[in-house]
Amino acid sequence: MIVLTDIRKRLQEAIKESGMTQSEIARRLRISQATVAQYLSGRSMPALDTFANLCAVLDADPAYILCLKNY
Repeated sequence: MIVLTDIRKRLQEAIKESGMTQSEIARRLRISQATVAQYLSGRSMPALDTFANLCAVLDADPAYILCLKNY
């Protein structure tokens, strides 16, 4: 079973492992730095289109983030 907290953890992990600052990620996605901070804190999750773009920016596998793959 996929649990939202697991998705949040993997998203937070991918953001941290990217080595990019919150400001850099926000600039690339054309969203606010505060929004990226909310993703890191777990207070909110990105919309589907933002999620897809975020995975591209982070070079992260969306299937892994969504707990559809384990590796």
